[in-house]
Amino acid sequence: MPPGLIAVAIGGFGIGLTEFGIMGLLPDLASDFGVSEATAGWLISGYALSVVVGALFLTAATTRLPRKKVLTALFGLFIAGNLLSAIAPTYEVMLAGRIIAALCHGAFTYIAYTLTEVSGFPTSAVPWLLVLLGIGLFLGNTAGGKASDRSVDATLVVLLAGLTVVLIFFGLTAHHPVAAIASLLLMGGFGFALVPGLQIRVMTYASDAPTLASGANIAAFNLGNALGAWLGGVTISAGLGYTSPIWAGAAITTLGLLVMLYAASAASAASAARTAQAVVPARQLADSLVG
Repeated sequence: MPPGLIAVAIGGFGIGLTEFGIMGLLPDLASDFGVSEATAGWLISGYALSVVVGALFLTAATTRLPRKKVLTALFGLFIAGNLLSAIAPTYEVMLAGRIIAALCHGAFTYIAYTLTEVSGFPTSAVPWLLVLLGIGLFLGNTAGGKASDRSVDATLVVLLAGLTVVLIFFGLTAHHPVAAIASLLLMGGFGFALVPGLQIRVMTYASDAPTLASGANIAAFNLGNALGAWLGGVTISAGLGYTSPIWAGAAITTLGLLVMLYAASAASAASAARTAQAVVPARQLADSLVG
């Protein structure tokens, strides 16, 4: 593999670790900085919202610049933001570091609280449980890409329905450690199996501006991440319990499924209309030749 691709792969790993790794640290961060669970959640929401800004505006601003120089500069920004977060003496400084790091990125909505406060796992087990989640993400991303090659819309509908079922199951059985482990693996698998299909669908309908479309897609992902983290904080602060973010996620996923069903139906109708328009002239031509 060319060294450049290795560097990009390592950078991608670092970005993914920065975005999702913090979800296992929220209880410790809330305790260390003396803030509530909902306030600690802004370390996720602030990062995600900064990704939205970076994915849209930085992508548009750097489209015509040399890609290698832009990528190098953004990685430098990413390193600086993470370094600031690592040495942050206060919550505000850490949040600033997260926002800076997220600018180069282009709802696992409090999972550590569920695993420790509901499922009964010790804090020391959380990193290993997140490794299990990561395995689910990897397997799901691979399987989702292969399935999307056959049918994007059908794959997205099935996966959204499956993710909804998994979240409901998790919400009902989170107090059982074995069931929680199974739910964690399946949640990661179904959640990230959606990513290839969503990316393909966006690129298909925005082929005239693929770079900006890809950035907008990442922005949409992270806007959802920010809103999900915020909603999870709201439900916990309202006293609904540490499984409430899971139920909120199930409701949001159901809404996404309804949107996808509508989009798939509209795409199917448009395709049928185009086929009908193409058939009529062909028949007219055939009739004229016969006549």
